[in-house]
Amino acid sequence: MDLNRATIVGRLTRDPEARSTPSGTNVTSFSVATNFVWTDPQGAKKEAVEYHNIVAWRKLGEIVAQYLRKGSRVLVEGRLQTRSWEGQDGAKRNRTEIVADNLIMLDSKGQAGAASARPQAAEEQIDVAAEEPSRRAPETAPGSNTEEISVEDIPF
Repeated sequence: MDLNRATIVGRLTRDPEARSTPSGTNVTSFSVATNFVWTDPQGAKKEAVEYHNIVAWRKLGEIVAQYLRKGSRVLVEGRLQTRSWEGQDGAKRNRTEIVADNLIMLDSKGQAGAASARPQAAEEQIDVAAEEPSRRAPETAPGSNTEEISVEDIPF
């Protein structure tokens, strides 16, 4: 059995770049930086940064282009892929990138960074839970006899 899987958590180093292929398929590319911190034998704190090229296709690419900006914190899962081509100067070039299968936005809604740079349309979305009473958590009447459940009371 073979496995080609990459999972990273980091921050975007630049705004995503959205394009379309000649056949009309959406593709978005962006870069994520991950940090590695360690202490050397002398006790000094060291840090190294790795930069990862990411490609998101179709609907995932559209979501990335719409909601993420430089500095956004994300978890990206996908597969490694290496492309080769010949540059304009005739030199052979290679690029290893992660083709994203799954992406989780880790910034909270009110946090600076991605939230402040989102397009206007994204900020105008309506909170469905606030508008529809049936989706809200049930409210308890004041003075009702509700007890807090402790972990020890759970039967499993």
